[in-house]
Amino acid sequence: MNKKKTIAALLAAATLAAPAAFAADAVKVGFVSTLSGPAAGLGVDIRDGFQLALKHLGGKLGNLPAEVIVADDQQNPNTAKQVTERLLKKDKVDFMTGIVFSNILLTVAKPVLDSRTFLISANAGPSQLAGEDCNPYFFNVAWQNDNVAEAIGKWASDEGMKTVISVAPNYPGGKDAVSGFKRFYKGKMADEMYTKLGQLDYAAELAQLRAAKPDAVYFFLPGGMGINFVKQFVAAGLSKDIRLITSGFSADEDVIGAVGEPMLGLFNSSHWAHDMDNAANRKFVADFEKEYKRLPSLYASQGYDAAMLMDAAVRQVKGKLDDKAAVRKALEAAQFASVRGKFKFNVNHYPVQDYYLRLVRKDEKGRITNKLMGTIFTNHADAYVGQCKMPK
Repeated sequence: MNKKKTIAALLAAATLAAPAAFAADAVKVGFVSTLSGPAAGLGVDIRDGFQLALKHLGGKLGNLPAEVIVADDQQNPNTAKQVTERLLKKDKVDFMTGIVFSNILLTVAKPVLDSRTFLISANAGPSQLAGEDCNPYFFNVAWQNDNVAEAIGKWASDEGMKTVISVAPNYPGGKDAVSGFKRFYKGKMADEMYTKLGQLDYAAELAQLRAAKPDAVYFFLPGGMGINFVKQFVAAGLSKDIRLITSGFSADEDVIGAVGEPMLGLFNSSHWAHDMDNAANRKFVADFEKEYKRLPSLYASQGYDAAMLMDAAVRQVKGKLDDKAAVRKALEAAQFASVRGKFKFNVNHYPVQDYYLRLVRKDEKGRITNKLMGTIFTNHADAYVGQCKMPK
């Protein structure tokens, strides 16, 4: 029996054999994220967005008291696996969320999904789980890694950029991002530079870029990696002759706040912006600023939506969390008010959504931040969904 048939059989058996489900007394959430080191800002933003949603919901998910157990994966797959196993076996959590990096998510996915615990990704969207390894217990409320890069790749082509060099870390998320960029960029990829994950010194790469003289550099370097790269790129004088473009990962509020004016004029793609005009987003942005004294990033918006998705699902099943089939169906329905506006899942449990162009500039308050400039893709799905044979 192949893998997909095995999962389908287990789901069917669980449905037939399970006793009548009763409402739980509380909802337990295991929140594992990168909360220390150069990439800590990403995990902190997801956590703070999630916690703001809980505050909006009165500390409850689906009218049940919510217990959130937070753990720092230290951007280390082994650490993440250890804390995840504790959350599953000792704490018996109902949901897992919070993971930033795809290599960490791929490490913990098997024990989480094998335990029939729902894993709600608030960021990492590896291609493997979008395609052949799609799973009924995995949902991504953010994006598939390639998608945001696909958007800026299309824009680069539309702008007539003839030669581009990519710079990305050598790990699944970095490879997905470059694959996505190339899928829609029709010019010449002069080179693909893969750096060490967590690298902070880019002197060697900058020397190569200076010699190559491409029209633009597409970089995917989340957190501290992107902060250092932009600072060093501008300090080396390369911004005078080479355009920097990126996806939202590397041009959001965490990077802008740390880099400052060198970010001005940088175009980037995203599925969300803090100036999107819908009721849920206006409330989220205003309350996040009030609560945390900073503008939210896309990571914070994804943490917020992850909590709201859980709330909607628990509410829909009336707290009967043991009814896994019903919880899955409720998650698939995604009946919550996303900060992005419209929101729906594809059959592989990844979003089908719009992607936008943003520009880093000064706003009316003098803050250096992103401004929404227009739409690149409408109702955009990932490239791997055709490989997903999701069990019914």
